[in-house]
Amino acid sequence: MSRNRLAGIIVACAIVIVVAIVLFISKPWEGPASAETYTLTTAVNPPGTGSVSPYGGQYESGVQVTITASPAGGYTFDNWSGSASDTSPTINITMNHDYSITANFVAASVDRHNLTISSTEGGSVSTPGEGALTYEAGMVVDLVAEAEEGYRFVNWTGDVGTIDDVNDATTTITMDANHSVTASFEAMPTTQYTLTISSTEGGSATSPGEGTFTYDEGTVVDLIAQAEQGYQFVRWNGDVGTIAATDDAVTSITVNGDYAITAEFAPYMIAAGEYHTLGLKPDGSVVAVGDASFGRCNVGGWIDIVYIAAGGYHSVGVKSDGTVVAVGRETAGQLNVDSWTDIVQVAAGEYHTVGLKSDGTVVAVGSDAEGQCQVGGWTDVIQIAAGKSHTLGLKSNSSVVTAGDNSYLQRNLSWTTGIDQVAAGWYHTLGLRTDGTVAAIGQNDFHQCDVYSWTDIIQIAGGGFHTVGLKSDGTVVAVGRSSAGQLDVGDWTDIVQVVAGGFHTVGLKSDGTVVATGCTGGFGDSGQCNVDDWMLG
Repeated sequence: MSRNRLAGIIVACAIVIVVAIVLFISKPWEGPASAETYTLTTAVNPPGTGSVSPYGGQYESGVQVTITASPAGGYTFDNWSGSASDTSPTINITMNHDYSITANFVAASVDRHNLTISSTEGGSVSTPGEGALTYEAGMVVDLVAEAEEGYRFVNWTGDVGTIDDVNDATTTITMDANHSVTASFEAMPTTQYTLTISSTEGGSATSPGEGTFTYDEGTVVDLIAQAEQGYQFVRWNGDVGTIAATDDAVTSITVNGDYAITAEFAPYMIAAGEYHTLGLKPDGSVVAVGDASFGRCNVGGWIDIVYIAAGGYHSVGVKSDGTVVAVGRETAGQLNVDSWTDIVQVAAGEYHTVGLKSDGTVVAVGSDAEGQCQVGGWTDVIQIAAGKSHTLGLKSNSSVVTAGDNSYLQRNLSWTTGIDQVAAGWYHTLGLRTDGTVAAIGQNDFHQCDVYSWTDIIQIAGGGFHTVGLKSDGTVVAVGRSSAGQLDVGDWTDIVQVVAGGFHTVGLKSDGTVVATGCTGGFGDSGQCNVDDWMLG
């Protein structure tokens, strides 16, 4: 090849390279050809009943898209229509063409109940209104009744089982079924008065209750007084002019003014001394049988008595004003109670007398040979008892304090808590536990302390050498010396109180009659069991 020919080829090649470079620089890179895309379009039918996610967009061919339909409240998903057909709220599609899909929703199926509301003359129901209304099952609907001038709302009547408060003008009703209710109104009375009701110790006014109540003029109000165990209703007292029967526990009063009335109760109770028996009647008088020596039974003139106790040779009574009277043997000053005040309970030993004051303190007079009157520091006491020469006090925290003779260890109590009641025999001490069992300590020569198997006891009593327990069913148990028949209580029923004397046992029945046993075998039968004709109720 000639040199000129070779040079021409080289020049031509250079020109081609330059042209190529110029073309490359002047035209940008466009990359490979773009992929094909498709459009996804969605809709909701009916509008506003739900939503679709994603709602739509452009997708490359072959892309898989997950679409979810969500219902609005009160609706449920039904199906997909258009480019897809399915009943599942979530579907997957592959974008190989344009899609137009509609999510179809329908109203949710719910139970509904009808509420029909009306009103009587004198007012109307402002919420939710009156007429026939429909609500979903279980819905709580507000009710508001408004009285017109001169009238007042009384109550809701009709299907009121689910109304929150039928006596409140503003309340609610729960729609668990079809209901029809009426708001009742009445004309306002021209005058209203208050009736204040209270009671004395021993019972309560159960209808209409106790406190101050407001009634329309002329309203007849039922009155019911209920006595506690050991008490009975005596009378209604106060503004009793319109009470139908003041001596009846169940009666009525017509409210024609502002009245204050009191249901009065009185205890009927028994007490037993060494050789005598006392009975307290609801009218505040006292009866006595048995050995009358030393004047221990001279109680015929006592009045307004609310509590009694019998000692070895004396009798004691608490008056309604808190003062105390006493008769009988005065050997050691056991009758020196004239200055006592504010007394609520008394107990009597052989030669000493004990008084419980309303503030929980205790006083005592009489023989103090064994220290049985050393009670001046006692506080917070709620019950007292006296043995021959020892004294017991039950405190409000169920513990027990003692004073006096301890010759038989009757004061060495290991059960100083959990006690509901205390009692004392001549030389032994008893405690009734809160669970109805009984504890005992002291002289046990006649097994008077063998009470540990007793159950269901509600009251206890200690005699000379025996112990008596009253069970909740009204029957009686007894242990100890039986030389005079003082333990013969097995057939007693319907008893509400028991007491024990030196050698006799006495029981008060719920009807106010009295039973007694003992006083036989030459142990001082002085007629202390002659109570068959007593009617204390």
